[in-house]
Amino acid sequence: MNKIDTNAFLIAAPKSNSGKTMITLGLMQALVNRGLKVQPFKCGPDYIDPMHHTKIAGQPSYNLDMWMTDEAHVQQTFTQHAAKANVSIAEGVMGLFDGAQKDVGSSAAVARLLDLPVILVVDASSTAYSVAPLLYGFKNFDKRINLAGVIFNKVASQSHFQFLKEAAIDAGVHVLGYMPRDQRLAIESRHLGLHLPGENQNREIVNIAAELLENHVDIDLLLKITQKEIQPLTNQELNIQKRFKIALAHDEAFNFSYQANRDVLDELGDLVEFSPLNDKELPEADLLWLPGGYPELFAQQLANNVKMKKAIAKYIDSGKALIAECGGMMYLGKNIITKEGETYPMTGVFDFDTSFENMKLHLGYRDLKGSDISIKGHEFHYSNLIGEEKASADYQAKTARGRDVEMPVFRRKNCWASYMHLYLGKRDKMLQMIKELGL
Repeated sequence: MNKIDTNAFLIAAPKSNSGKTMITLGLMQALVNRGLKVQPFKCGPDYIDPMHHTKIAGQPSYNLDMWMTDEAHVQQTFTQHAAKANVSIAEGVMGLFDGAQKDVGSSAAVARLLDLPVILVVDASSTAYSVAPLLYGFKNFDKRINLAGVIFNKVASQSHFQFLKEAAIDAGVHVLGYMPRDQRLAIESRHLGLHLPGENQNREIVNIAAELLENHVDIDLLLKITQKEIQPLTNQELNIQKRFKIALAHDEAFNFSYQANRDVLDELGDLVEFSPLNDKELPEADLLWLPGGYPELFAQQLANNVKMKKAIAKYIDSGKALIAECGGMMYLGKNIITKEGETYPMTGVFDFDTSFENMKLHLGYRDLKGSDISIKGHEFHYSNLIGEEKASADYQAKTARGRDVEMPVFRRKNCWASYMHLYLGKRDKMLQMIKELGL
């Protein structure tokens, strides 16, 4: 099969909170506005940024994570979807070389594996010519990385940009342009993670960012220096009998689903969505999946939907299979207690409350092992569990560095619940999990 000429690049930064998400979303919107088909990707385990990517690009965003899965899967995921697009954009995670251990699993590792040119976003709000050694270091630290260009963020004026441009030229890095400091974009980076994709304020901000980038970044040059040939994968007919009926919760309260997980579920069964917020009964299903999301923001509405709570409790009591991740697990407890101290009753399947009072961040990769299962995923939440429910002793959780970590797994018949967001984008891993649930 002939190679396909396309464009592809990875947007990275020297550190977190440099503005790479805003630049990524703005560039996606600008390219969509030009009539190009944009395929988004996200380095690392994040499930919120891909939701915003998908809303803008109109294409599902896929995670490229070399810790939760292997190189072959990352390569296949990228190639399969990039081959169908005009431009593929991978948003990096943290700083370019920040990985689970040194640069293992970092944005740089993804760029090396996929031979992606890197566009570096540099927060220039408090610097000028001093960015020269910074850029020189990022360009020369690892010669296997193609640092194709730089976009400066939060630039105060044209004269400020001139200092930055001279620095980049002296460091040997293409200057693509800049995002000016603009009060209309003066929001915390956390905003995008706390508000749902498609909300009016988010859409307005992204449209402003796209307009500013069109005016101040040479997008034609960006496309010229990020041309890439992709060898499409050979079509392999999957001779898989759809054995299961699968119901996936998906609404404003439950929406953190890795797209690769959804794809495998769709291969293995007939996949339908339902809403714990709005529906009164469950679809017929062999496997029910309650993903993470924002149940605490919709606690009253969830509490008021008594018919759905009873339907889920009855489903579990019947011995059918259920997976609940993070927010889905909270929904299976007795109550959700908001940060204001308000208590809302949930399904009561497990004897614990989830409290957002005295919030503390729990964050990191998780490697979970049981007697017949080994899966990886990610933990990210601010809540704490209160209650008498005993965790299963059959599982042991470790961090990416191999240290033991407390992350309880709760079992009730064939119901499986924990704070862990599972990455089961490879068919063998999904089948392993399905077997664990007695299917």
